[in-house]
Amino acid sequence: MGMSLRLFIGLFLFAGALCRLPGAEPIRFSRDILPILSDRCFNCHGPDETHRQADLRLDVEDSVLQQRGDHAVVVPGDLQASELIARITSRDADLQMPPPDSGREPLSKQEQDLLQRWIKQGAAWGQHWAFEKPIRPEIDNLKMHPIDFFVQRQLKQHKMRPANPAAKNTLMRRLSLDLTGLPPTLEELRAFEKDDSPEAYVKLVSRLLASKHYGERMAMWWLDAARYSDTDGYQGDATRNNWPWRDWVVTAFNNNMPFDQFTVEQFAGDLLPAATPEQILATCFHRNHMTNGEGGRLPEESRIDYVIDRVNTTGTVWLGLTLGCAQCHSHKFDPISQTDYYSLFAFFDNIDEDGRAGGAAKPYLKYTSPFAARAVTEAQQLVTTRSKREVAVRQAAEDGFDEWLRHQVSDVQSGFKPWHVMQPT
Repeated sequence: MGMSLRLFIGLFLFAGALCRLPGAEPIRFSRDILPILSDRCFNCHGPDETHRQADLRLDVEDSVLQQRGDHAVVVPGDLQASELIARITSRDADLQMPPPDSGREPLSKQEQDLLQRWIKQGAAWGQHWAFEKPIRPEIDNLKMHPIDFFVQRQLKQHKMRPANPAAKNTLMRRLSLDLTGLPPTLEELRAFEKDDSPEAYVKLVSRLLASKHYGERMAMWWLDAARYSDTDGYQGDATRNNWPWRDWVVTAFNNNMPFDQFTVEQFAGDLLPAATPEQILATCFHRNHMTNGEGGRLPEESRIDYVIDRVNTTGTVWLGLTLGCAQCHSHKFDPISQTDYYSLFAFFDNIDEDGRAGGAAKPYLKYTSPFAARAVTEAQQLVTTRSKREVAVRQAAEDGFDEWLRHQVSDVQSGFKPWHVMQPT
């Protein structure tokens, strides 16, 4: 099974776990409670001390449980003594949280129920979901495929039935587009329709996963996340030659490279012992940012922008965090301070670059792609194939031009007039 497909199934199982029946399992802080607090409360009671109100933090367990005179925000197991419940259910504008003028929507009945259940169950704390180890959800029916289990559980929740099996031509088209991005050929479609064996579908999946186009299809999403482009961006938008890195990603998917290796080689492949040219090439991930060659632009300003881009991309792609928010101030919703941001910034601030763009955007890697010779051969074959047609088209055009030119010369010699005055009729 391909690397990205494994990731997809993992995410699918996680999403399926979220589609739980109300009250069917214990509340998990990072999954059920933190999103509510982050969206409704952290703007005034979160990590950013410049916006914090009432000296209250709802992102820190000690602050939430702290006794404040005759009350505490949360008293585990006691709804009546928990000020949080009183505030989110109050209709008094002076007491209601979030305040009516805060720009935040009041909590829905479902959200209020989640907070109440959490407190009843002991108000167990947790971390931001990105810092917690994923928990494999339990499956009641071990005879059923995990995906089928979660899909059917959600269907039951919504009182729906599974759709009827798709026609074989529809199924093959969907599968081909999903795994390779290409529709099946007519011959492939007919062969699949004629195959009545129980293994027909499995064989089709295996064939598509073995296709070179599988890696191209899967790589497309990673190239987007890694901000890959064939040009520099900005007003000059000069062409760049970083396509060997794109081919490295495609090959990694086709070879089913383990995700930890996929990560290490892109992050620091050049620092591995006896690093291969391909492992060094993988670190082009950090060089996919735009480069700005605008006249009058200070190169050092651009260089800092490039480092910031690496930090923000790392946060988005690998940490699941919007680190860019902490560039100018401590994060308002996630546990990332401005000090944390620039501590990470320092890791990427040691590349031999000076902020220039285009051909001067060093450092460059001397690398010969193993696919270059094949590409040259294919291009030459195309030129050879088209040359005969080009000669024929040119000859026909020249013959017609020569005839047209003779007529023009004859007209001039016969008193050709380039200008004619139109007369009314």
